[in-house]
Amino acid sequence: MRIATAKQTYLADEALFDTRTQHVWLALLAASLALFPFFANAYWLYLACLVAINIASATGLNILTGYTGLVSLGQAAFMGLGAYTVAVMELHLGTPVLLNLLGGGVVAMVGGLLVGIPSLRVKGLYLAIATIAASFIAHFIFANWQFTGGTTGLQVPPARVLGVDLDTSFKIYWLIVPVTVLMVLGAANLFRTRIGRAFIAIRDRDISAEVLGIRLLRYKLLSFGLSSFYAGVAGGLWAYFFRVVTPESFPLIMSIFFLAAIIVGGMGSILGSILGAIFMTMVPEFLKLVVGWLPVGGDALRLISPVRTIVFGLLIVGFLIFEPHGLAEIWRRARRFFHLWPFRT
Repeated sequence: MRIATAKQTYLADEALFDTRTQHVWLALLAASLALFPFFANAYWLYLACLVAINIASATGLNILTGYTGLVSLGQAAFMGLGAYTVAVMELHLGTPVLLNLLGGGVVAMVGGLLVGIPSLRVKGLYLAIATIAASFIAHFIFANWQFTGGTTGLQVPPARVLGVDLDTSFKIYWLIVPVTVLMVLGAANLFRTRIGRAFIAIRDRDISAEVLGIRLLRYKLLSFGLSSFYAGVAGGLWAYFFRVVTPESFPLIMSIFFLAAIIVGGMGSILGSILGAIFMTMVPEFLKLVVGWLPVGGDALRLISPVRTIVFGLLIVGFLIFEPHGLAEIWRRARRFFHLWPFRT
């Protein structure tokens, strides 16, 4: 029987992927992501890009809500800040794509820092209400300021990398997925640092964290800033993907969507962000399929929006009651079952 080798260095103990099995699965995942666009049709490429954008934004919200314990319903507004920033920079400055995405993230981060200022004094429901207020303020700016194009919005030129216009789902896939992968890996590494552990300490007991020397305002603002940065970059990717940005592109229901994604996937888990974003993105597609089977005629599309909202609410309540740790915990239990089989867990 093979005996696991003890870790002999601090770097080995801190490695994100520390077993040969994990390295094999990681290589298979990378190969699958690289080969997927060559075999998928336009519909599945569209879904893959949309899932990747949602994973990036859900990961940012999980940093704030899942790991730091601060409730936010303003993720869509921060995505809007990033999307409009990218659109304005692309239209008026013509700067490179990566610089535009970085600019969108930074502008959204500034907005997140401003919204996060009340977090030292209020939390829970009151903080959620404050972020909703920020969403309405952002929507007012998007709809009424001249540089945002008003209610008509802005048309975004296709992203251009190395002289190639990324004007199809196949081409834009090679921008969206690598950026999302880097953001997810960055978030996973964040929680092996002092900053990430401070976030977790604040979530578990903020008063005790302050007694231990963790400056609450600094780290809460940092959490808001990082979460908003992720949302801003995701919003920039969204702008390049859909090529149009309007005030109605980022409604409050989108923020509820991301909150539902991290609850369903598992709060305080990077894997939960991924699984939740995938699951919640596929729910509307499944609803379209189900509604298409019903004898409702031309009213099918009109029925999807209210039904989707109801389903989101039911999923949030159901997972909070029956599986509060989300899909990530179901995945961990399945792994333990097969790892320990035929013995009982």
